Amino acid sequence: MVKIISCKSLGVQHVYDIGLSKVHNFLLENGSVASNCFNKSHSTAYAYVTYQTAFLKANYPAEYMSALLTANSGDQDKVTRYLNNCEQTLDIKVEPPDINRSYVKFRPVVDPERPNRLNILFGLSAIKNVGEAAIENILKAREEGGEFKSLADLCQRVSLQAVNKRTLESLIQCGTFDNLDRNRRQLINDLDVIIPWSQSKAKEKAIGQGNLFDLLGGSTPEVGGFDAVPKSPLVSDFPSAERLQFEQELLGVYVSDHPLKNAEKIAKMQKHDFKRIIEIEKPCKDVKLVVMLTEVKIVQTKKDNKSMAILKLTDIASSKLEAVAFPEAYEKIKDLLVTNSSVILAGKVSRKKDNDELQMIVDEAIEIDYNFAHKPADIELEPQHLVLIELPVNVATDEIRSQALKTMLEEYSGDTSAVKTPVYAIVRSENGYRLVQFGQQFWVQDPTELVERMHDRGFDIKVKQISSLES
Repeated sequence: MVKIISCKSLGVQHVYDIGLSKVHNFLLENGSVASNCFNKSHSTAYAYVTYQTAFLKANYPAEYMSALLTANSGDQDKVTRYLNNCEQTLDIKVEPPDINRSYVKFRPVVDPERPNRLNILFGLSAIKNVGEAAIENILKAREEGGEFKSLADLCQRVSLQAVNKRTLESLIQCGTFDNLDRNRRQLINDLDVIIPWSQSKAKEKAIGQGNLFDLLGGSTPEVGGFDAVPKSPLVSDFPSAERLQFEQELLGVYVSDHPLKNAEKIAKMQKHDFKRIIEIEKPCKDVKLVVMLTEVKIVQTKKDNKSMAILKLTDIASSKLEAVAFPEAYEKIKDLLVTNSSVILAGKVSRKKDNDELQMIVDEAIEIDYNFAHKPADIELEPQHLVLIELPVNVATDEIRSQALKTMLEEYSGDTSAVKTPVYAIVRSENGYRLVQFGQQFWVQDPTELVERMHDRGFDIKVKQISSLES
């Protein structure tokens, strides 16, 4: 290691530098003069690295962004920015974390709908409250015993000291178990009975005890049998807004949906000409934004002690902007300024006096009419469909099966403001059949996944166009 004891000028030299304007040659302790510390090779190295990264991003975007996301997985702000860049700019779909597919790092995976394209699968290391020891334990259990079949299966195969209750709650709340069971609230409740049961099973195994299935080398059955996995009472899932809020808190982004998706759709139907925050690069007038209010701060003016609001906004691309509603505007719109609500804001964008950053001056707030999608309008509508479930009378009258059916319908009901597909059941008996319409709380937003899942559960279900119902 060399110690610098002095430096002196060697006059003017031709250098190719990227920032040093003063002298930067150094006299070493042995009397030698160090070579120019920031010479051509320095700028050449930067240029070469820039070329390499640009080449990778242009030709291998999914692989490049996966590496970039992994390298910054501890910084949620950067992860959020890069994920939005994937979807908004590079047309790369980001898949939510999956307990049976995800690894430590983000990684490219084949898009099942577009086999010639790659998606990015969320890495477990980017989930808040999920540490390295827990991830290592989960991956080791999966490698040794294959895919997890349920939450109970995972709890039996991992160390519940490394993968504790808080970790499991975070994994459930951000959707990691959705491919095993989409009802996140049910899984959270089940932890209270599954964790003690799993700990008891581990103790029995440690002292050489076990049930008949253990002795035969099989796994404990999860339904029926002498030693069935315990379940908490059936409950409906978290509301859509709450599910998305958990995703935002734990992943830094919304992955299964976005609360502003329907808001933007309705704003377009209502002919609002709005922009996204990223499109605003300089001060302008007559701007409309469809945003979520992440913070609403009420302050008093010094001159006349009137109320005004300072707002923090975010849009569907997770871009952020500060806004202010001065007293006159605030009085007119204050009822719509609610934290975590979606709204259309109209006004102008100017620069702050203190730091030159852009800021919106709000003149008007427009409530998003979610019922507008259900009103007659001069727009072309897709053919209407309904979900039709055929039920033998013994299934329809079975309390457990009926409750399971209702729970699944509630899971797929989606956003309360969205257009829904009606659900009907044909209850068949020896004497004929009866058509039953489910209440609107059980109508579903996207019936496709519901049909697949209910087929797996043994229900005879199909989606039919209303015009073809008679056939």
